[in-house]
Amino acid sequence: MIGVELKQERPLLPVEESLEELARLADTAGIDVVGQAIQRLDRPNPATYIGAGKIEEVQMLVEELDAGVIIFDDELSPRHQRELEKIFGEEIKLLDRTALILDIFALHAQTHEGKLQVELAQLEYRLPRLTRMWTHLARQAGGRAGGASGGVGLRGPGETQLEVDRREIGRRIAHLKEQLEAVRARRSRHRAKRQQTELRVVAIVGYTNAGKSTLLNAISGADVLEADMLFATLDPTTRRVQMPGGREVLFTDTVGFIQKLPTQIVAAFRATLEEIQDADVLLHVVDVTHPQAAAQIEAVEDTLAELEVDDLPVVMALNKIDLLPDDADPLHDLELFGPAVLVSARKRLGFDELMVAVEAAMVQYLQPLHVKLPYKRGDLLAMLYERGQVDGEEHGSDGVEVYGRLPPRLFPYFKLYMVVDE
Repeated sequence: MIGVELKQERPLLPVEESLEELARLADTAGIDVVGQAIQRLDRPNPATYIGAGKIEEVQMLVEELDAGVIIFDDELSPRHQRELEKIFGEEIKLLDRTALILDIFALHAQTHEGKLQVELAQLEYRLPRLTRMWTHLARQAGGRAGGASGGVGLRGPGETQLEVDRREIGRRIAHLKEQLEAVRARRSRHRAKRQQTELRVVAIVGYTNAGKSTLLNAISGADVLEADMLFATLDPTTRRVQMPGGREVLFTDTVGFIQKLPTQIVAAFRATLEEIQDADVLLHVVDVTHPQAAAQIEAVEDTLAELEVDDLPVVMALNKIDLLPDDADPLHDLELFGPAVLVSARKRLGFDELMVAVEAAMVQYLQPLHVKLPYKRGDLLAMLYERGQVDGEEHGSDGVEVYGRLPPRLFPYFKLYMVVDE
């Protein structure tokens, strides 16, 4: 593994911690880590990302440790990848962090939608890097390359094959985007229907391996895969949960986040991640035993901001408290914004307090509403009771006047019946 620390950047994790995380990613992908190298630079080398001296050191380490794979902890540009592959040779497999995460996603995608999303992300990542696959052919040749007639700059067989592949991949990407757009539209219709007829939604978010699936299983009796590995579950799972006040709520488990999450993944999984945008509350699960818990919280908040859902109410579940030493106080040690509850998903500790905090966050998110509904709109009155909170109602000859509170995004359904208070 090779980590680079750039002096002008402020990474979420120190390079040593980031490499530890990379080692866990490698382990999840079935790769044994035998060594690592670190370089601190003002800026990356334009051609090879790391300096010439560090390349020599890595070459010696590769021979000494009999390594077959080199993994960079950052995303390499196509040029960096090409130059480094020339130096290290064809027998060494060269990966960057993005390729490794995409490989893990491909390993764990179970549903048809998940597989579509992963394939799209992989193709978009590979498209600009295709040249490496055709180094055994002349990419551009004069004279009579490939038996064609001569001419300066004539395209040789390698470049022809490269263009054929690019076109083919371009067509496949367009096809996958069409399919995912259909998935996105279908999800959108389901969410609109659910908003009218069903229950409030709590989206479980958090850093990968924080214990989201274990928590969902514990509070709902679900059977989502639990595993001590990164990105064990990719496909969203939704379960009904009975809250202390008697109301049923939908809890949705989502894909885990990670620092340096590839942009291709965020883009490809947008249809899945949009489930978060329509939640009433975010339940942010944090592994308090992790030495970089604060940095992991920041990485999740950055991704939520990228998805434009950082305005939703958040309850933080500080998980795995059963593994903490007796004198630890994560509520004091971590810089927290908003309510936080100490829980152990494995030991089922702190759940009562967690459910109360989630219910309180739901009420806090509701906005006051004053409407006069005709009796024929019983569906809207039912929505108010199901999705919001009714504080009072007065029955008249032509309808019912209701004072209550509701999530702001449901206000359009009541637009025709709103009463303007003086």
